[in-house]
Amino acid sequence: MVCCVLGLLPATWLRLSTDDVRPNAAVAAAPSAPVALVFGAGLWDGEPSPYLAHRLDAAADLYERGKVRAVLVSGDNSREEYDEPDAMRTYLTERGVPERHIAADYAGFDTWDSCSRASRVFGVGRALLVSQDFHIRRATALCRAAGIDSYGVAVPEPRDATWYAGGLREIPGAAKAAFDAGVTPDPHFLGPHERGVDEALADARRGTDR
Repeated sequence: MVCCVLGLLPATWLRLSTDDVRPNAAVAAAPSAPVALVFGAGLWDGEPSPYLAHRLDAAADLYERGKVRAVLVSGDNSREEYDEPDAMRTYLTERGVPERHIAADYAGFDTWDSCSRASRVFGVGRALLVSQDFHIRRATALCRAAGIDSYGVAVPEPRDATWYAGGLREIPGAAKAAFDAGVTPDPHFLGPHERGVDEALADARRGTDR
């Protein structure tokens, strides 16, 4: 019984710390923020997986509605032949988001890295987070722990085998999230400040001033 209680503590913390997050909230209900942060979710033959494509569709919708002025795509580019951020950028540009309003983080190897680097490397202070409904609480808790004023935009998915598998992954994910939020370790790669988000927002401001 003690083991069960201890095992459920991280998930309980995650739910309580994100009590304001509504996993069924629609894009239209999202508030405005400078940036949308989109988390990587895998590639299929170099193209965004269906789940990643749905996240990017939501980000493009947020941009089209004027909810955000820039998009930060964060994913894995740990090897030359696997480049999530560039695939994400290409997908967004094909759906009407100007390339100059898209910044890319090539070292978003997990949720904590994406949140921590968004804050510490890209200078993001407020963002809409875009992910599936089963992941959005963890993403929101970690980005808040990283110092980002965050609102989660949950992308709905059919309750199929992939969705349930993703939900099961959140059980160990909650334990890691509790550790990351408590210890706030450096991401795998930190590095100097990158100006991608700054430049995207500056260009967006110039566009509204014309």
